[in-house]
Amino acid sequence: MARRPLGIVMNGVTGRMGYRQHLLRSILAIRDQGGLRLADGTVLWPEPVLVGRSADKLRALADRHGLTEWTTDLNAALERSDVEIYFDAQVTSARAAAIRAAVAAGKHVYTEKPLAEDTGEAVALARLADEAGVKHGVVQDKLFLPGLRKLKRLVDGGFFGRILSVRGEFGYWVFEGDWQEAQRPSWNYRAEDGGGIILDMFAHWRYVLEDIFAPVRSVQCLGATHIPERVDENGKTYTCTADDAAYGIFELDGGIVAQINSSWTTRVFRDELVEFQVDGTEGSAVAGLRRCRVQHRAMTPKPVWNPDLPVTEKFRDQWQEVPDNADFDNGFKVQWEMFLRHVAEDAEFTWDFYAGARGVQLAELGLRSWREGRRIEIPDLGR
Repeated sequence: MARRPLGIVMNGVTGRMGYRQHLLRSILAIRDQGGLRLADGTVLWPEPVLVGRSADKLRALADRHGLTEWTTDLNAALERSDVEIYFDAQVTSARAAAIRAAVAAGKHVYTEKPLAEDTGEAVALARLADEAGVKHGVVQDKLFLPGLRKLKRLVDGGFFGRILSVRGEFGYWVFEGDWQEAQRPSWNYRAEDGGGIILDMFAHWRYVLEDIFAPVRSVQCLGATHIPERVDENGKTYTCTADDAAYGIFELDGGIVAQINSSWTTRVFRDELVEFQVDGTEGSAVAGLRRCRVQHRAMTPKPVWNPDLPVTEKFRDQWQEVPDNADFDNGFKVQWEMFLRHVAEDAEFTWDFYAGARGVQLAELGLRSWREGRRIEIPDLGR
């Protein structure tokens, strides 16, 4: 059995997402399973080259997992002839310049979102990659969550009839960093470093809404910086210049109205950290990270509003669980395998830089809607 090594420069792997989801649970997991078998029987073997700013952290990470290739010199890594793919999990503000360098070096590029800090730069990166003839993709991990895959199955099967609305709740309390350590890095709360929940999460909501339901045609957003000061990784108090909560209304094709609350300043009273309720003429569903429950029109009870008596119905018990009917692997790993096949055997991969640019566009227009206090229609970006 032939084995084909494939070098991947992985930039930003000392960060939370870059390490846990992309290196540990994706690339190293693919190696642990014996590589990725291609259609012709060849086994693709990822060879990561770790890149970051701290030599000590990179060395420790490489030693922990038996890896030997790491460097703090991105340009040197990109010059290697055995490298075919560049992956970026850096802070948003550093991403565009690194991607430009990778494209100039002739590498295929796979990157975390958001692709860039503004729509113009995102579109420019997409066109630059096209002109260079390199393949490009953006992480769209929420589409591969078991709960949303079940929800997509319901939509494709016509379960809902005419879809009326989508209501989403995402978030949790991120500690301020004073008496408990924050779960997110401090740059998330500084606009000058590419932080903010609108830039972060609206890029997700664009592909979730479009891939599962319908194209997004307008946005109306109210953002907030509910916590004005936090404490960073070095114990220093800093002023938060980016939004930590966003309340958005999105109009979709077909008259569908989506409302999604995104917050790093909310305490969780729901079954999962993200949940979407979809209501249609024939039925409704509530989907989270893993679970999806439904209530069909024929099985919908008839609640009676009576504030003078205690509720006797157990509303959650009136819903049915959607079965798995499939094995669900880690969503980041699944998309990595798809992109590797895209590079190695030209398999289809639809989530390219243009899809990433549409996510940046929605975030940018969401910020503008908040700033101007109005609903904004979303123009077609084209290619």
